[in-house]
Amino acid sequence: MIAALDTRIRENLEAVRARMARAAARAARPAESVRLIAVSKTFGAAEVAAAAAAGQLDFGENRIQEALPKIDATRSLDVRWHLIGHLQSNKARKAVGPFALIHSVDSLELLERLDRVAGEAGATVEVLVEVDLAGEATKFGLSAGDLRGFVARAGELTAARVAGLMVMPPFFDDPEDARPYFRRLRALRDGLAADGVPPSMLRELSMGMSHDFEIAIEEGATMVRVGTAIFGARPQPHPQ
Repeated sequence: MIAALDTRIRENLEAVRARMARAAARAARPAESVRLIAVSKTFGAAEVAAAAAAGQLDFGENRIQEALPKIDATRSLDVRWHLIGHLQSNKARKAVGPFALIHSVDSLELLERLDRVAGEAGATVEVLVEVDLAGEATKFGLSAGDLRGFVARAGELTAARVAGLMVMPPFFDDPEDARPYFRRLRALRDGLAADGVPPSMLRELSMGMSHDFEIAIEEGATMVRVGTAIFGARPQPHPQ
């Protein structure tokens, strides 16, 4: 059973990495310019261990309450954890420390809270700014119009350090339909760079998931967040 799990996840990872490399080549980019975040939400420590054994380093989780026990259970593994789901300000303290990068900072209130909590702990925390380019009621994110003011304020902080931008476009049956969202996030990054925002605050573009990560890479993603293409269909919750 464990051997079959290890084989399946290793083969899936190899297939995803090959697709990433081909997408990068189409964009005349080196394959190593894109980091793969294996999204392990709803899967357990055994799946994380299998992926780590196949050379996967970065893992993403959506929910603090699911992530922390999993992080604890895999402490012996050489892996990095990313928080990619929405983070409430009142849970900021729990997020500082366990995660190498928080992808989903969507308000100044949350950024300043993270800065304060990290400062109190004598630590730093790297974050990405989640940008809302779709205006969907179910999605989080900062509006494009508020981005410059947000980044200006972020530059005044010391413990919470912005490292780039993140977007989650609507789901489309045709991945090509997501391309304009990825292209716009890249254009926003380029505009901030032209305004003099330091490169260290703009180095990452986290965009693209299992169904559209190749399009995201073609449009400049430096991180893609891939779950089902690696681990398979997510377990369905049992009815109560």
